[in-house]
Amino acid sequence: MQAHWSAPASAFLATAPQSIVDVLARQQIHHFRTNEAEQLSAWHDSITALRSALGTLGPTAADWHVLLEFPMLRLGMRIDAILLTDHAIIVLEFKRSQLDLNAFRQVEDYALNLRDFHDASRAHPIVPILVSNMADAARNQRPLFWHALGHVQQATPDRLADVLRDITHQIGRPRERLCPATWCAGAYRPVPTIIEAARMTYSRHGVADIKEARADSTNLGATTQAIQTALTNARRNREKIAIFVTGIPGAGKTLCGLTVTFAGEDPDTTFLTGNPTLVHVLREALVRDATQSNASRRDTTHNIKGKIQRLPDFRNEYVQRPGTAPPERVAIIDEAQRCWSRAYAIRKTQDKPVCLTDSEPGHLLDILGRHDGFAACICLVGSGQEIHDGEGGLAEWGAALASRPAWRVHAPPDALTGADPRWRLPPLPGVCREPLLHLNVSVRHIGSERANAWVDAVLQGDAAAARAIAGRCDPLPFRITRDLAAARIALRHLARGNRRAGMLASSEGKRLRAEGLGVELPHMDAAAVAHWFLDRYPEDIRASDALEQIATEFSIQGLELDYALLCWDADLIRQPGDEPWLPRALRGTKWQRVRAPEAVANHLNTYRVLLTRARYETIIYVPLGNTRDPTRTPSIYTDIATFLAACGAAPLAEARTPDMDALIMEPCLL
Repeated sequence: MQAHWSAPASAFLATAPQSIVDVLARQQIHHFRTNEAEQLSAWHDSITALRSALGTLGPTAADWHVLLEFPMLRLGMRIDAILLTDHAIIVLEFKRSQLDLNAFRQVEDYALNLRDFHDASRAHPIVPILVSNMADAARNQRPLFWHALGHVQQATPDRLADVLRDITHQIGRPRERLCPATWCAGAYRPVPTIIEAARMTYSRHGVADIKEARADSTNLGATTQAIQTALTNARRNREKIAIFVTGIPGAGKTLCGLTVTFAGEDPDTTFLTGNPTLVHVLREALVRDATQSNASRRDTTHNIKGKIQRLPDFRNEYVQRPGTAPPERVAIIDEAQRCWSRAYAIRKTQDKPVCLTDSEPGHLLDILGRHDGFAACICLVGSGQEIHDGEGGLAEWGAALASRPAWRVHAPPDALTGADPRWRLPPLPGVCREPLLHLNVSVRHIGSERANAWVDAVLQGDAAAARAIAGRCDPLPFRITRDLAAARIALRHLARGNRRAGMLASSEGKRLRAEGLGVELPHMDAAAVAHWFLDRYPEDIRASDALEQIATEFSIQGLELDYALLCWDADLIRQPGDEPWLPRALRGTKWQRVRAPEAVANHLNTYRVLLTRARYETIIYVPLGNTRDPTRTPSIYTDIATFLAACGAAPLAEARTPDMDALIMEPCLL
């Protein structure tokens, strides 16, 4: 990405501040974050302060390079200034208002994103600086580390030169100089979270930025384009079309669906999900984002409700109105394999206000089929994500389509050839096989593309295979601990900037209550879910970062965290030797073995969901147990921890208890 103004320090010093402001104004006239006059004044002040600092440094800064308004597309924001020095990359954020925790998070997040997503920044130290009249340079933390992310430094405009001089002296001159031309040409490929992606697509109605995902932009972009091509052809031919998109956990299926929903060519599109948490979080995030731009909260809420809907609400509305077609002609079904089978749907709703007479796939196809001509059902299908009874899988969609020949089917080959009949489509006439409809590269795990393979090996009970995968990861993004306090401390240290952390556990992990972990996030409560996923601690104690409430598989599926603390209870334990895992359920005061094959698979998938929620790292906490409590036998927990260690998960290094007041005042501390 190119900054809006970029030049050597000598050229920057030789150019009048107003001339630079004029250039920025011409390039950003439609993107002012505040009112135009205030933005122009802020640019003038920050440019003047930076010129003064570089002029004071003299020969020290002669070979530096200055970039202004560098775009951070993952955040939809821009860095005020970047200095490319022969010692380090220096990120500057200028603030006129009182410094608060959000200001520290913002500039640190800029530095983190350069480190993680800008390929020319990874070999150099990065130092974030907050510049403000309110800054207190006496609180600057040291030391700064080579090839690492430095602590957030503070500087007043008149003392900026002193802080820059201190930084260059502490880091020292590297053996290999940073080349400004190489750095400016480096690729910046951010991987947005689901929430960030929704915000970007909803606000911009364009996907060029999102398609640049670092992990595999070609795969995600090609799949999105394949969907759009199929929709365009079906609309032109007035056909009804069912499109199946498959992918491994974290491959971007939901991201793909949101892209088509908000930025596709069909305005009459809705995103349907049976996951209430996903609905609550996405709706609230988009409403908050829009209202920050002075949009009406009421109008925005109304518009978003039509774009992101709970699948049961949509289904029931039109089952009750058999002669009515919905306004949407394109429905994107998130986690489509979780739709209810016919037998389960009939049994589950027999005493409800709306009684179903067919499977959910059958009802959904019939509802969309009421349109004359074109209609489309796009099914996002995840493997190993089934966590609840009654989920019909691909077989149920196949049965529904087999009795509705008007629907043409597009699917990737793997959806037609799976080993388990429940998780593959049956032979259907005229199926179009499209390999691009399968997403096989994770865009969730930032540090390791092998994280999903490791989780698969662990849940298969294959320690040797898991250890071999771990040996090829540098490092494996999973660590284990038996110390809950140490885990919480480590998570607070890891989640710097705007990175989000949270605690996870299985809904069957009932004995975690004895560890003080009995407060579960109510996933049906829209307000509680919004606070947990969108707000921050310490400003809001209901936020995930407070590490007080646990999200279960029902709360977290379809969403993600940057860092996760997975609390592993005795509901999934080891058996002697190389036997598979043993799922259990607490009934009264005793654990009982789960025996039904579908329930066993769902229990394993619960831990698959929990283990694949973190984008950067998962810390696995295994309790010590208690010899006096037969539901918390210590040897059972030890066997779990021993097996995970044999799979290659490294122990969490012991952490000292930090000064919590300092941690809150300075979120950048390590």
